[in-house]
Amino acid sequence: MTETPARRREASGGLNGPILAGVMPGQHPSVVEQAALVAAGAGLPLVFAYADVTVYPVDGTTGGPAAPIDPDGVDGDAPNAVEALKTTIAGQLAGLDIQWSVAPLAGEPAKALAREAEDIGASMIVVGTREHHLTAALKDATAGSVARHLSHRQNRPVLVVPVNPRVPDYDDEE
Repeated sequence: MTETPARRREASGGLNGPILAGVMPGQHPSVVEQAALVAAGAGLPLVFAYADVTVYPVDGTTGGPAAPIDPDGVDGDAPNAVEALKTTIAGQLAGLDIQWSVAPLAGEPAKALAREAEDIGASMIVVGTREHHLTAALKDATAGSVARHLSHRQNRPVLVVPVNPRVPDYDDEE
C-alpha cells in the first residue's frame, strides 16, 4: 500500500515539515535522542541547528552570510563546533533509519531557531533545558532560557526536553 500525503499527515498527527532541534557542543544526549524519536515516529526529516552567538546574520537569514560581533577578536567556533556536532550526532543516531542534517545558524539562539523554523517550515522545535549549576542559573536570570523565549514567541509546538532534571525527594517537602 502506498502512503498518500494525507495519510502520512494523519499518521504523524498533522506534522508535515521537518523537526528542528536546537543543539550545542557538550549538550546532554537526551535532546538528540528525543528529537530523533519524534522525527522517526512522524516519518519526518530532522534538522539539528547550532546557533553561534559570536556572529550575527548580516542579511537577517539564518544560513546566510554572518559577521563576527567582535571583528578584532577570534573568528567564531562554528565550523569546528558544527563538525564536532555532526560527529557526535552521527554516533548517537547510528543504526537508526532517519534522515538528518546539521544547520549552522548565527546570532541569539531563540531568534535564530525561530527564523530557521519559519524558513524550513518546521513542524516542531525541540530544545533542552539548562543544566543545574550556578552559571546556568545566572544566564537564565539575566537573559532567560531559549525554551522560554521560544514557547512564548512561536506559532509552532516547542518540545522542551528536561536535561538532568532535579526531581524532589518526598522528604524535601517537609
